[in-house]
Amino acid sequence: MKTFADLYNLLDQTNSINEKVNILADYFQNTSKNDKIFALALLCGRRPKRTIQASFLRKWAAEQANLPDWLFEESYHTVGDLAETIALLTQQSIHEDEKSLSEWIFALKQLEKEDEETKKSFIINAWESMDYMQRFVFNKLITGGFRVGVSQKLVEKSLAKVLNMDAAIVAHRLTGNWSPFDTDFDDLLLSENSQDNLSKPYPFFLAYSLDEKSFLEWQENQWQAEWKWDGIRGQLICRGGNIYLWSRGEELLTEKFPEFHDLPFSIPDGVVIDGEIVCFKDEKILPFQNLQTRISRKNLSKKILEANPAVMIAYDLLEFKGKDIRELPISERRTLLDDVVKNSNQTCLLISPLINFQSWEELLEIRKNSRAMNSEGIMLKKLDSPYQVGRKRGSWWKWKVDPMSVDAVLIYAMKGHGRRANLYSDYTFAVWNSDGQLVTFTKAYSGLTDEEIKAVDSFVKNNTIEKFGPVRSVKPELVFEIGFEGIQKSSRHKSGIALRFPRMLRWRKDKKAEEADRLSSLEALIEIDN
Repeated sequence: MKTFADLYNLLDQTNSINEKVNILADYFQNTSKNDKIFALALLCGRRPKRTIQASFLRKWAAEQANLPDWLFEESYHTVGDLAETIALLTQQSIHEDEKSLSEWIFALKQLEKEDEETKKSFIINAWESMDYMQRFVFNKLITGGFRVGVSQKLVEKSLAKVLNMDAAIVAHRLTGNWSPFDTDFDDLLLSENSQDNLSKPYPFFLAYSLDEKSFLEWQENQWQAEWKWDGIRGQLICRGGNIYLWSRGEELLTEKFPEFHDLPFSIPDGVVIDGEIVCFKDEKILPFQNLQTRISRKNLSKKILEANPAVMIAYDLLEFKGKDIRELPISERRTLLDDVVKNSNQTCLLISPLINFQSWEELLEIRKNSRAMNSEGIMLKKLDSPYQVGRKRGSWWKWKVDPMSVDAVLIYAMKGHGRRANLYSDYTFAVWNSDGQLVTFTKAYSGLTDEEIKAVDSFVKNNTIEKFGPVRSVKPELVFEIGFEGIQKSSRHKSGIALRFPRMLRWRKDKKAEEADRLSSLEALIEIDN
């Protein structure tokens, strides 16, 4: 655990990408196989299941630190992070326990079915055997909040360096449904048969946001345009007579979408399709919220399936008859994809229609219809582009429509996390209803500069009306423009609505609270968005 805690600390202390790659490479070069596989899983976001409730950890930490519950809670609200609070308040190392990372995780897994007293004894003993940094990282693991400032791409680069392999091959081998509890590090990354896993998807190719000032100089006939659909990006894999459906977040979704289960009988074996999963009914793409009703449920009733039937809108073909065709230009892959979709004769598999345009000016006009199409905007792909790995500039661009927006009043605030743990940076906003009352409709915490957050923090501290635990209600004076991608009816807020991807676009210092928008304006946007 000490070695892994040192790794976490070193990564946290630098912003240099090259230095992070070197730090990771050194760790993977010199660590045991058992710890490598668990560290790899953690760094790639595959966190172990939480075995102990946070409420127990708070109670035990307060007891171990000999603090009353209210003082522990005040400390927690000040620090803003439970793992850090416990690490700061619990006693320094009383005795040493040199368990490795993998040994601690296996020990935690065995606690799952134990009683509270056994769990408590184990956790307190662990705290007492570790120094501050080890306790902090250990707490991150047991609270389910482990995150460190490295992307999976950096992890892949470091492994490629250590293993003397191509980073793209490493990326391919890290995808799929593997668990550190039953996977050997060498089998995963070094075995010659590691790519034979029939369910394995390819790494996704991601687009950059379009700079509208530059693309007008491009040759229109070198590009294809299609709608950017608002669903779940995924890969549909047909190999060995089976279907596997993976999300871009590497979640296996096959059981969530029974509509695709018969595809092995209608498309060639050895096919991998990249596309967007959406709900589609009456020749119309339904809002993303309809899709959420499916993915959030463990059991899909016949009623839900009938109300929100799913399809995949196919963008690209990555594998055809067992052959990796990603290096072919998209124009050729598209021709093969068109044949696969047409010959399948399946209503659950559609091809993303290309947008016909003769000039960029014409495409600008077409883009204005995005919301009416339940689309986020337009995708531009160069006709000679291969299917690459990760986010690359040059050949794929996303051209999203401007967000919808509304001017709202800040009425609640609470402290953030991480480097914002001592600042009020998480806000709740409201608009005016027909009775002249402010009703909440969304929360947002991104979009402001550090200086603006400090200014709002000062306002909150000087204009607090009431305290509700970590939340403060404030004088309704500050107005912000809130941007969002979608809007729907919801019982979660007093307003009866909820937003998709809300964020602060700007601080409206030019407006007074009484000039903020009315609830009726938001209700009207529901009709536009749907």
